[in-house]
Amino acid sequence: MPFTYEDVGATREDRCPPGFHRLHVRNRIGEGEDVFRRACQAVLTWEMHRAVGVAVSAGAPTAAPGVDVTVGIGPIKAPCRVVWTLDEPRRAGLAYGTLPGHPESGEEAFVVDRTGDGTVWLTVTAFSRPAKWYTRAGGAATRGLQHAYAQRCGVVLRRLCAEVQE
Repeated sequence: MPFTYEDVGATREDRCPPGFHRLHVRNRIGEGEDVFRRACQAVLTWEMHRAVGVAVSAGAPTAAPGVDVTVGIGPIKAPCRVVWTLDEPRRAGLAYGTLPGHPESGEEAFVVDRTGDGTVWLTVTAFSRPAKWYTRAGGAATRGLQHAYAQRCGVVLRRLCAEVQE
């Protein structure tokens, strides 16, 4: 299946194509190498997404380019494909892009990074526009839900990493 948008991979460069709404949410997760490693694992294995409360059906246990994943919230199913992944000494994460049937069109990235002072952050960036009548009708409320989901990812990831910090 083809992606439902043209600028595949734009989140890697933190670009928002014309005609799309941009999302950028950054959450502090904790501190230290152990927290960083735990956060990276939770993001790359879909654990964070599942802990947020969404159903995840992925073609592989770990994110990799080309892996198809469907995220579900209640009756809404959102098919996506992993566009890129990162696995670097101070950054790791993934981005997936929308496939036909997704209520939105666009891309979303989840990147964990560890800054020079040891602080671990989760940054969620995305660009999207409605692809279904109900997301068009939702307007600003739909964008508000996307923002709330990104914030919730940070809260959940912080909780998943809390026992590592203790």
